[in-house]
Amino acid sequence: MILYEYPFNERIRAYLRLEYLFDRLSYFAREGDPRQHQIAVATLFDILDATERTDIKTSVLQDLERQRVALLALRDHPGVAQDALEAMLTDMERTVGALAAQGRAGQPLRENEWLVSLRGRLAVPGGATQVDMPSYHAWQHKAGPARCADLQAWSAPLRPLQDAVSMALRLLRESGRRSDIVAEQGGYQQMLAGKLFQLLRVWIDPAAGVFPEISANKYMIWIRFSAQDGDAKPQQVARDIGFQMSLCSA
Repeated sequence: MILYEYPFNERIRAYLRLEYLFDRLSYFAREGDPRQHQIAVATLFDILDATERTDIKTSVLQDLERQRVALLALRDHPGVAQDALEAMLTDMERTVGALAAQGRAGQPLRENEWLVSLRGRLAVPGGATQVDMPSYHAWQHKAGPARCADLQAWSAPLRPLQDAVSMALRLLRESGRRSDIVAEQGGYQQMLAGKLFQLLRVWIDPAAGVFPEISANKYMIWIRFSAQDGDAKPQQVARDIGFQMSLCSA
């Protein structure tokens, strides 16, 4: 099943973007070709750009605190696995503590003069060639393990934020209940009666050959399935499409 997610607000949209960037950083920071490591370095700068536009740190701390209060209410509640609950609360306390103890997310990277100069060069198409920045060319010729060690060190100041965003999204996703639905003639609408949700998740069987185009607000959700083939622009389908959906509101 292919999973598509749609955020109901800009805060969750920012979390999803950061999750995507952290996943890309993790993949390309592994030992490999220097050109892969250039993508990892560029992704580091993308994460810095994403955290400069909004106060992600404050938002995620507030979300985790709200979720912590909700979990505390489950203590001694019948039917709740208390060991699992306490483990989650402990993990949450550790994650929140590590992020709260930091200053601005990724600040050491902004104070690294060499990375700042490289950031400016990478913003220019082809600007990281050995002609423009020989020091970066020399770094690319370091042994693979040495480059990996540098990438891990540069990523370290961002890990508390990565862990916190990951936890906030995990708790949010776990609040939803997955259900089977059919979109008649390729379209589906559902009224929400003002109930506040934060994330919509849609699973599609890849064999269906379609993807969802989603619009949602606090009053309703609207999903229209389309297909894209060759060079033509996507076209809406006019057949029944089975899919699965979850509304999350933690």
